Amino acid sequence: MTPKWLRWTPAAAVPAVIAAGVLTGSVPASARDPLPDKTPAQVLAMISQHSTKSLSGTLEQTSELGLPDVPQIGPTAGAGAGSIAELLAGPHTARVYVDGPTKVRIQVMDRLAERDAVRQGNELWLYNSRDNTATHVTLPDKAAGHKPPTSRMPGTVATPEELAARMLAKIDSSTEVTVGEDVEVAGRTAYSLKLTPRSQGTLVDSVAIAVDGEKGLPLSVEVRARGQAEPAFRTAFSSLTLEAPDAGLFDFTPPPGATIKEMVLPQIPHAKHMPHLKKDMGRHHAEGKAPTAAGKSVSVTGSGWETVVGFPARAGAPNGAPYAAPSVDSLLQDPLLRQATVTVPGGRAISTSLVNVLLTDDGRVFAGSVPLERLQTAAAAAR
Repeated sequence: MTPKWLRWTPAAAVPAVIAAGVLTGSVPASARDPLPDKTPAQVLAMISQHSTKSLSGTLEQTSELGLPDVPQIGPTAGAGAGSIAELLAGPHTARVYVDGPTKVRIQVMDRLAERDAVRQGNELWLYNSRDNTATHVTLPDKAAGHKPPTSRMPGTVATPEELAARMLAKIDSSTEVTVGEDVEVAGRTAYSLKLTPRSQGTLVDSVAIAVDGEKGLPLSVEVRARGQAEPAFRTAFSSLTLEAPDAGLFDFTPPPGATIKEMVLPQIPHAKHMPHLKKDMGRHHAEGKAPTAAGKSVSVTGSGWETVVGFPARAGAPNGAPYAAPSVDSLLQDPLLRQATVTVPGGRAISTSLVNVLLTDDGRVFAGSVPLERLQTAAAAAR
């Protein structure tokens, strides 16, 4: 399936773009040699066509979002899950190991602690050495052939590929796409793809994605906020090996004395076996809403860089599901987020240089890379 962000490329140019990718993709790019010139459409095609399945490397994440720099206090949000704000604030180092869609290991190195998310097939382990707790999750059968985004694994960081996919999904006619000078990331020469919103209604100034000149794999993502000199957020490989990691890295056994919690996620019926659900999903999508398990809707207003997502009020994730959106109460249990919250008309807000979050008095959550006023307008319209 062609990614939505490729559709901005003129249809007549697509065959030429693919042909150019085939002809030049077989020529390895060294860290010292300049890369062949490519258009933005050709670099986008490289990302879309890349087939890197196995890798190991070290990720470095830095951020200047304006969140308070205070130490973590109290217990973490759960086994394997660190403070949400702690993951967003300050530098972080993570080791990443991938071998195919269902063998993934992420090790986030904290101060004097480590958090691990290890998946092998349908088995997922989340471990936090800070309090020696582990959660064992049995994934549904339908998840066997799919690799969930590592950023949805509690306590982990997003890879450049995942973050790039989010940014590329925002490309539309309001985005200027250019290719800058070659860059070097983790010893590999890469194209520098730059996305610049033409809209003035977003907090994002620009996004730079380093795309491996040989493989097409995103190696780094740098997001800049309007009116801010330093990058607001950056994640990049500092070392990278494009080979299958040792198979033993995906075997996990909790250390002696660890507190273990067992969790089984429910099977999700396929939409083709539930015509009424498929019909409702189509109707809600057309209306800018998506149904939730509780029958309430997630609202989506705006588009591209000005998208605002609204979550209905809820008590918490059913069965402790690790990938569900958090409730207002669970967000405010995070000490850093609680300190960052300020009272505003209609509720409380968490403001950063890139994202604003509105927690309404009636328990709803609205978020987007837009000014706070846009979130308040969306909340009033969704009542």
